[in-house]
Amino acid sequence: MISVLVYTKNEERNISDCLATVSWSDDIHVVDSHSDDHTPAIARALGARVTSRSYTDESEQKNWAMSTLPFRHDWVFQIDADERCTPGLAEEMGAAVASPKAYVAFRFPRRDYFLGKWIRHVQLQRYSLRLVRRDCVHYERRINPVCRIRGAVGQLRGYLDHYPFSKGTGQWIERHNHYSTLEAQELLQVRATAAWTELWGAFTERDFHTRRCHQKRLFYRLPYRPLIKLLYLYVWRLGFLDGKAGRDYALLQSWYEYLISLKSAEMRENAAQEAGAMAAPHCVADEAPRSPV
Repeated sequence: MISVLVYTKNEERNISDCLATVSWSDDIHVVDSHSDDHTPAIARALGARVTSRSYTDESEQKNWAMSTLPFRHDWVFQIDADERCTPGLAEEMGAAVASPKAYVAFRFPRRDYFLGKWIRHVQLQRYSLRLVRRDCVHYERRINPVCRIRGAVGQLRGYLDHYPFSKGTGQWIERHNHYSTLEAQELLQVRATAAWTELWGAFTERDFHTRRCHQKRLFYRLPYRPLIKLLYLYVWRLGFLDGKAGRDYALLQSWYEYLISLKSAEMRENAAQEAGAMAAPHCVADEAPRSPV
């Protein structure tokens, strides 16, 4: 009744545990971005259908997969290799798609783990929208995509467990250094195209995921964003209750926001210099005086 879709890139450390938690599905697909480790071989050995495809950006990859892969079922559960589907969530999803009512998608809570602990207060994204009818979804943004759903969204209670540091803190830092470049590009685009009047959706939009998109656009326009993010996570969201893990995670997220700020400022400066160079008049050497005839 539910197809499963996993996105991978060098996930040989995670893929076996991930696929073990979705073995209840008779239709598991892996879209692999040309891993240079044993990820595809492991996935195939565990019964998954593997498709290798070059990665352009996250939304493009998701939209392609939803519109192209030969899924057996209309409902698709998307999961990353560093995530685990809990038995309670699997059971609840099965019941939901058996009698979906008017819903075309379902979201559910996610538990992020850091330093061996569920960082329940300081984690940024508490709900994930991963169970969808493939013909009712479209993704936007190059990084951390916004999921646009054509229809009603229901909510389940089962947990999706997430282990973002499963390959070590160094790999998390390396990955987010790359993400910060894409986010900086998105930030410049938002500042250039989004009017202040559009940002009222951060407070008035009824759909949770659309409202979150508008909130991010509003956040991009604020000064001192790294400090605001640190205080928001550690104080407002009570991240201090998560102990050392909460403190360290809040600092890492603040550092990530600082990278975005630095890179976006650098991009603006480079663009201004290029525009100035193109607008500057070209100097033409004076012609040599002509000899009198």
